[in-house]
Amino acid sequence: MSLVRATGRAQLQRREWSLLAVVLLSLVTWLCVTGALERVDHLIHDAGGRLHAPEPNRDIVIVAIDDRSIETIGRWPWRRALHAQLLEQITAQSPRAVGLDVLFSEPDADYPGDDLILSQAIARNGSVVLPVIRSTDDTVAAIDAPLPVIREGAAQLGHVHVQVDSDGVARRLYLFEGPENALRPHFSLAMECAARARGYPGCYGANVPAAGEAWKRDKLRVIPFAKGSSSGPTFTTYSYIDVLMKRTPPDAFRGKYVLVGATATGLGDMFAAPVGPEADRIPGVELVAHVLNARMNGIRIMPAPLSWNLVFNLLPVAAALMAVLLLGPFAALVACALMFLFMLLVGAVTTLATGWQFSPASGMMGVLLSYPLWSWRRLSAAAMFLSQEMHDLMQDGVKLPAPVITRANRILPSDFLERRIHAVEQATQQLRELHHFVSDSLRQLPSPTFVCDSLGVITLANAAAMRMVDDITIDPVGHALAELLSDVVHAESGIPLLSLNPLKWTEIPSQQECRDDKGRYFLLLCKPFAASTNAGWLVTLVDLTDMRRAQKQRDEALNFISHDIRSPVASIITLMEMHREYPDQVPFAELLPRIERYAQSSLSMAEGFVRLASAQSQSYTLTTFDLAALLEECVDDAWAGAREKLVQVRLEHRPDTAACWGDRSMIGRAIGNVMSNALKFSPPQSTVHCNLFNDGTDWVICIRDEGPGIPAEKRTSLFEPFRRLHENSHPGIQGIGLGLALVNTVIQRHGGRIDVVSEPGAGTEFRLHVPTAMPDAP
Repeated sequence: MSLVRATGRAQLQRREWSLLAVVLLSLVTWLCVTGALERVDHLIHDAGGRLHAPEPNRDIVIVAIDDRSIETIGRWPWRRALHAQLLEQITAQSPRAVGLDVLFSEPDADYPGDDLILSQAIARNGSVVLPVIRSTDDTVAAIDAPLPVIREGAAQLGHVHVQVDSDGVARRLYLFEGPENALRPHFSLAMECAARARGYPGCYGANVPAAGEAWKRDKLRVIPFAKGSSSGPTFTTYSYIDVLMKRTPPDAFRGKYVLVGATATGLGDMFAAPVGPEADRIPGVELVAHVLNARMNGIRIMPAPLSWNLVFNLLPVAAALMAVLLLGPFAALVACALMFLFMLLVGAVTTLATGWQFSPASGMMGVLLSYPLWSWRRLSAAAMFLSQEMHDLMQDGVKLPAPVITRANRILPSDFLERRIHAVEQATQQLRELHHFVSDSLRQLPSPTFVCDSLGVITLANAAAMRMVDDITIDPVGHALAELLSDVVHAESGIPLLSLNPLKWTEIPSQQECRDDKGRYFLLLCKPFAASTNAGWLVTLVDLTDMRRAQKQRDEALNFISHDIRSPVASIITLMEMHREYPDQVPFAELLPRIERYAQSSLSMAEGFVRLASAQSQSYTLTTFDLAALLEECVDDAWAGAREKLVQVRLEHRPDTAACWGDRSMIGRAIGNVMSNALKFSPPQSTVHCNLFNDGTDWVICIRDEGPGIPAEKRTSLFEPFRRLHENSHPGIQGIGLGLALVNTVIQRHGGRIDVVSEPGAGTEFRLHVPTAMPDAP
């Protein structure tokens, strides 16, 4: 039931997210296409333009027809001879180009000769640009241009139109405007044409095109306004009257672009422009200066095409929608904030770097709406879920205690969600406590227990199970049990018990004995279970190693009693019966030595067996002792046996002291057994070499003989009890196979190990590794 409900919630969540995505993307598309948030885009562009405004070029000079000039000269319009005189003053300083932003479209009725005077001054300059505007006649697409006599000497004609946005601010212009097939360049481009060569792109000279059927515009550009100055005008500006009266520096116009235009109040065109936070309106001549400044600095900014703007606005909104779906609340909030800032920075800051002006307001609105709208839907879904869960818990018999209301946790009566959360929290606490009880009980079970799902993947493992796979560096939870227990095989056949295919687990007996590659024996209990919609397996491994070891020791003891000890006793009885029946063949003088030899052999076997059993089971007396002194004692004790066998025992190297932690008597007995074994197999006139050295955390006792050596195939059973490897090769050497078994037991219980280096015919070396510090007792 819970799985079906979870699936339903997931499907509802996908449907709601898909609906929200369609609505937001459609909204952003509509806002982008219609330009409904154009004013917000303008605010972003203006702020970015002020932050990264280019520096004004000092080669641009404005001669302003300002209020002071009007007051001095008189009412406008002035005589054209006056403009000719001004032009002569400027021409004397060899400017690069002169833009005379005054439209002389009608003849001077009062002073007809002034038109010719002005025309001659323009011709003498050779690089004068005059303005043209669109005709006010709406029936045809025609140009209002200066009089033919005046424009004869002009180098170029340029239009002075700009595009005023919906908020009344001029931010853009077209580089070319005019009748179809006869477009005129903008005034700034015409000045560059006049300053360079006729072959410069966009240069059309001073000819006036014929009227056309339609007015065309081409190459829309964004005006990058220059950085304003709080102490004065943006560009170098001289008053008209000062230039006329020669009150300007002698090189004020040399090599400069000179713009002459009206700035006086009520005279000429004034435009609202975003040149600064305090700027209001600027004259048309200054607007031309800003455009010319951008062209001279190589700045070209174009509005991004609609398709680009759509992609630019839709992609961040889609990314924000994916973030609220896939990420957590905080991460989604951070992602949406980053998307919002990204669009803001791209729209405001990267315009000069990329040359394209994007309009990010639509996408920013979509990103801004995605998080609160999705959060509202998730909050509603959470409230519905909590209500349903509380209802289900009460149906299942979970009693919800009355909440204790204090000042610290007081819930507002109108907070519907908080009340639901508090009620579910109380029920969840009860279930959590029950789960902890069951989980802790399972973890405290002494036997390794694994809980697996229907695919054999471990979902829970108790502490004993964790210790069992302690040598594996991975956490067993989440891994296949068959892989972790691949070394657990059938006790007799050696076939792995758990198949990698969990479907075959049904063929496994409910309990059977097994072993692993470490020699441990287990009773494997494998039971399937099914709870609600969950099904799986409960696998328990009961450790039988101690029981099997005890059984093995019992079998060895029975074998020892029934064979090894029984054999010499039977031999004694046989000798006594033979002496009784045939006294002449077995005289009494020979009887006693034989009986003594058999009795000594039986006693030696019993003593060796008792010592091995004691080494395996008794508690060791752990103290700190000098291992070097102990080795020297063992060498001294072996002197008598070595002398009898005509063998030398030589202690070649040892430190002055070798502090060691352990049972001194048991380690001494182990060293003595290895020494005795070396003497047995050493030929006469040979030497047993003894050494003691430190190897990191271990003391290493080396005892090497010069005997026949041990074949490689026999070394694996060297330390097994009652294994006499020399029985066939050296039958004259006595022993029952318990000495090395005792050595192995003692060293292992001290946390050490034994290395055997041997080659047939080259002797054998036993290396006993004894830790310098005793590890945890096994």
